[in-house]
This record gives sequence, C-alpha cells and structure tokens, in this order.
Amino acid sequence: RGKMEEGKAYSPDGVFAHLEMLEARAHEAAVKQEEMEEQEEKLARLKARVQELRLQRDELRAKVDLQQKGQLGKEGVVSDPAQPSARAVLEWKIKSVKAMLQIFYLTGISGKLTKRGVCFCISTAYEGTYLDSYHLDLLTKAEVQIHRHSVPVFIPLEQIAKKYLQTDIRRFLSVLSDHLNAYAGRRYQADQLQDRFSDRIEGTLQRNSLCNLLVFNYNVSRKSKTFPFNVRLLYGDLCCSLPTEVTVSCTPDAPASLAETAAAHSDLFRRVALHKAFRSFSSAEGS
Repeated sequence: RGKMEEGKAYSPDGVFAHLEMLEARAHEAAVKQEEMEEQEEKLARLKARVQELRLQRDELRAKVDLQQKGQLGKEGVVSDPAQPSARAVLEWKIKSVKAMLQIFYLTGISGKLTKRGVCFCISTAYEGTYLDSYHLDLLTKAEVQIHRHSVPVFIPLEQIAKKYLQTDIRRFLSVLSDHLNAYAGRRYQADQLQDRFSDRIEGTLQRNSLCNLLVFNYNVSRKSKTFPFNVRLLYGDLCCSLPTEVTVSCTPDAPASLAETAAAHSDLFRRVALHKAFRSFSSAEGS
C-alpha cells in the first residue's frame, strides 16, 4: 500500500483486524484448493466406476454367450447350458482379469498375469505427488493366496484379505489401496511439516509407525511475545488422511484471544492438510 501518512498510526485493534482479515482470506483459499482436489478425486472415482460397470456388462454378455454356446453342441445336439467348454470358461476368465486390470490402472493399481496368478502394483500419491509403490503377488489356483508382498507390517493386510480376498478381489485391492494411500498421505504431511516449518515446531514431532497419531508443539506470536501451542491429532479412520480428533491447547497464562486462535487452528487441522494449515498460519502472521 501507499506510504503511511505522517503522524498517522494504526491502533492495535486495527492491526489485529487486518491480520484476521488476511487469515480469513488464507483460510478461504485453502478451502477452495481442497474443494478442487476433491473434485479431481471424485472424477477419478467416477471414471473407475464407469470402467467397472462396463466390465460387469461384458461379464454378463460373456455369460449369455457361454450359455448359448453350451446349448448347441456338435451337430446341433443340445447340451447342458450349465456346462460350457473348459476353453470358453478360460477365455472368459482371462478377459475378465484383463478388464479388471484396466479398471485399476485408473486408480493407481496396475498388474500383470504370471504363470501362477497375478502380480499387482499399488502406487500411492498425495496432492498429485507420487510417493511409494507396493507389490502384491497372488496365487490363483484352487484358492487365491498371497504369495509375497511389500506391504508394511502395520497395514492390516491379513484382516482385509480374510474379509475380501476369496469373495471379491476387486474390493480387496480397493480397500488395501485406500489404507496405503491414506498412510502415505499422513506420512507425507508430517514430513512436509518437519521440512518446511521446522522453525515453528518446538522440539520433536512425535508419531507412530502408522502415522495415525501425531503430537507436537508450535509457537504463536502475539504482541511481541511467543506462546506455545500443543497439538494432538488422531486419525481414527485409517482410510483417511485427515484427523478425526484434534486437540489444540495453549498455556494458562496466554491471552484470552489465543483461545479463539486455538479453536480456529483446530478447525483448520480437521479440514486441510497439515502443511497447508501451517502455510495459512504463516501467511497470516507474516502479513
């Protein structure tokens, strides 16, 4: 803005009001960014759903074709519709698996047929940034089995497999992918916080292996004084990268106005990625 008029000074209330306005603008920008990301994720899910419906349509057509072929045997003799040829069944299974692999390619899951089954690769990403890939080698003989994998031990792979692997492999891979992507997103946010805002973090950020519990302290400045805020973030939904429980507290001797700031920060932590929330705080305080 223009130079301050000679002899004119801003009152503390005016400065705080200006800071609140800037903080509100930063919050609004963060919310808009989050909405855009949600729209992109929704579009990807819709594309995957379209592919899934197409696969179901093709499966139904294949079943009808198999029944029709089964009804007409050699020399026009009617055979048992429930007993199509082994070759026709095998071709149908291969076609279904290939279609399934195409569906999952849109959601970060790729795969290839092996001599003993299928090998899947689940790629994780957050905010458009590629993070890690995990491999899963399945045996598909008499019963689907996990031969080997690179999934971290703290991901509930065994429970997910017990629930879905034998009955719905697509659901199994989808749920496993949700767990891995959520974990990768939580870890990415914690890493970004430590790397980009280490000057604001007091002490060490504490986190467990699954990164579903984060505890840390950060400083907030008011009237040339610095006050520590204590934060506890609990991610109760392991398929989500945003916390379900947030606790932000300040010291008893802090000004009453900081209680409102703590509440505002708590609300932002629930809705915005951790490092984005801190970027919003820093922009508001630095203006």
